[in-house]
Amino acid sequence: MPPSGTRLVDVSPTRLLPSCCLGGSWQMAIDHWMLEQGQPALRLYRWQRPTLSVGWHQRSLPPHWLSLAGAGRIDLVRRPSGGQAVLHGGDLSYALVWPDPPRGRRQAYAQACRWLQAAFEQLGQPLHFGTAAATLASPDCFASSTAADLVHAHGAKRIGSAQLWRAGRLLQHGSIQLAPDRQLWRQLFGATAPELPPLAASAHALESLLLAAAAEHLPLPVAVSAPLRAAELAPLAQRLASYRWLGGTVGGKSVGGNTVGGNSPEASMPRTTWGSARPSG
Repeated sequence: MPPSGTRLVDVSPTRLLPSCCLGGSWQMAIDHWMLEQGQPALRLYRWQRPTLSVGWHQRSLPPHWLSLAGAGRIDLVRRPSGGQAVLHGGDLSYALVWPDPPRGRRQAYAQACRWLQAAFEQLGQPLHFGTAAATLASPDCFASSTAADLVHAHGAKRIGSAQLWRAGRLLQHGSIQLAPDRQLWRQLFGATAPELPPLAASAHALESLLLAAAAEHLPLPVAVSAPLRAAELAPLAQRLASYRWLGGTVGGKSVGGNTVGGNSPEASMPRTTWGSARPSG
């Protein structure tokens, strides 16, 4: 049920999209498309292969990232939200669209993450919000834990989230780390992956637990399952290039740089750093 005082302007059911495993550009295109529909929506998803998603404002990538992409070790995609880079493949991701969230960013994060916390509480592994100041010092999202992130008692970051606001509507999506590729993590970030406690549930059981927690704790109307239709997938396919990393050079060889087509969402991509942009922008 919605928290006391939460105003629900749109009483449409929350659209629950079935869990899927797709390439990174598809996943980002779906997330952004969900926001454009202006209806409450939720989905869980996985990644077809190791993928590095970078925040919309990360304009200069380390050369070795591009080298790894050029060698086929990772895919590179640009998220429609801000924040720093996240390595996907050993994680479960989520996306939530909230048409009428609180205008305070911290309050929105707190309410939008309650279902995640509830699920991990049931596993006996409670998560709390990080306390570090947002910084661009490291290109790795999981190198610090801010008020947008959920961490274990010993400080290991389990969930990193980012937001995109448009006309007062919110897209919040994030990465729930399960079994990160430790070797690839070190290759990318020059640091060890988070030392996470083993989960007391299988990946499949975790998905079921998360959906049950969402039904009880999301500040949105009751969810109704509704897969993407063919008529919705066709226009999504036309915008995939907006999220791929498509240009740039390493050692004089072309391997990537973001080429943004006519469907670019760039104009509405505020950073997720606290205070850097108005949520209603």
